[in-house]
Amino acid sequence: MFIQNLLDATDAIADAANTVTSAVGVDSPSMLWDKVINFLIQGGEKILIAILILVIGKFLINFIKRIARKFLMSREVDPGVKTFLMSLLNILLITLLIVSVVSALGVNTTSFAALLASAGVAIGMALSGNLQNFAGGVIILLFKPYRVGDYIDCQSVSGTVKEIQIFHTVINTPDNKQIFIPNGSLSSGVITNVNCLDRRRVEWIFGVEYGSDYLAVQEAILFVINQDERVLSDVEPFVALHQLADSSVNFVVRVWVSTPDYWGVYFEVNKKIYEEFNKRGIGFPFPQLTIHKADS
Repeated sequence: MFIQNLLDATDAIADAANTVTSAVGVDSPSMLWDKVINFLIQGGEKILIAILILVIGKFLINFIKRIARKFLMSREVDPGVKTFLMSLLNILLITLLIVSVVSALGVNTTSFAALLASAGVAIGMALSGNLQNFAGGVIILLFKPYRVGDYIDCQSVSGTVKEIQIFHTVINTPDNKQIFIPNGSLSSGVITNVNCLDRRRVEWIFGVEYGSDYLAVQEAILFVINQDERVLSDVEPFVALHQLADSSVNFVVRVWVSTPDYWGVYFEVNKKIYEEFNKRGIGFPFPQLTIHKADS
C-alpha cells in the first residue's frame, strides 16, 4: 500500500512538472532528449560531409597542381616564375578548401570571411616585411633582373640562383652554401648579373721591371693571347701601358670571351704569361725603396 502511494505521488509530480514546463514554454525531458538526438544526427551528418569534402578537396588540389605543372612545363615557363606560381596556387587552393570545410560544418561563411579579413589585417601588420618580400618577388618575376641558373652579385653575396620563392631567392655559393635572400631587398637593391649576356671582357694587369722593352712585353702578351682559341677574334685584343707604378711598369690587357669561358681564360692566360715572360727574360718586379744619404 505504501509503495503504491509512492508511485502515485511520483506520477503526480511528473505530471505537474510537465504541466509547469509546458506552461512556461520549457521543453520536457523527453523532448530535450529528442532534440539532443536530432542534433547529434545532424552534426554527424555535417561532420561526415566535411570529411568527404576534405578528402575530395585534397585529391582535386593535387590533380589541379599536376595539370598546372604540366601546363607550365609545356609552355616552357621560366623556372623561377613556375615555382612562384605553383606556391601561390597551392596557398589559394588550400584556403578555398578550408572555407569549404568550415561552410559544410554549418559555420556562417560571412562571419568567417569577416574573421579572416580581420585576421588578415592583423597578420599583415605583423608581417609587413614579408608582404614587402612578396611584392619584391612579383617585381622580380615581372622585370626579370635575373633568372634561375644566373650567377649574380647582390647584398654582399655571390652565387648561382637556385630558386625564386614567394618571399626569398635561394642562391648556391661556389663553396656549396645555400643562402636565402629576401626578395624585398633584392628588388630595391643593386644586382650584378654576371652571365645574363653571351660574352664578357677579361682584364689583366701585368707588372714588369723598369727598363723592360715595351715592344718585347707587348709581343709576348699578344703571342699568349693569340694562342688561346677561346678568345673572340672579332674584337682585337687591347694591350697598353697602364701605369708607371712605384716598383713596376704595369700593362693592361683586355680581351673578349664567351661568358662560360671567362674564368678558364683568366686563369690559363695568367699561367701562360708567367711561363712566356720567364722564357723571354722579362722580369717580374719586387717592391723597391731607394734611400738617398744626405751629405753631412
